[in-house]
Amino acid sequence: MEVINATGRRKTAVARVYLSKGKGSIIVNKKDYKEFFPTTVLQGKVQQAFVATDLKDNYDVKVNVFGGGITGQAEAVRHAIARALVKVSEENKPLLKKESLLTRDPRMVERKKPGQPKARKQFQFSKR
Repeated sequence: MEVINATGRRKTAVARVYLSKGKGSIIVNKKDYKEFFPTTVLQGKVQQAFVATDLKDNYDVKVNVFGGGITGQAEAVRHAIARALVKVSEENKPLLKKESLLTRDPRMVERKKPGQPKARKQFQFSKR
């Protein structure tokens, strides 16, 4: 099997994943994923697609991720891995879709508007 690549996004984080047959190692930005994502919650997010399809120790994953914060990066990696597993086999698609791992989360930070301190907050109003 050749290397399969896919892209995942969340907020401003972008993850490029390269999936190949192997023993289940996950390398993120040339570090082990447990070192790159220190909390168990983020590590669980990275593995979620493999757990849903029962393919945990079948593939080696190399990831390049940039932009955003650590949580956005973990969710971008999850999205990319799910997309790559669909490219491997179409049988994985219903399982991943049920867990809603294939949907790109569109929520982004709202932009700051002129004449206001933040996106929705407004300066104090004085009637008189």
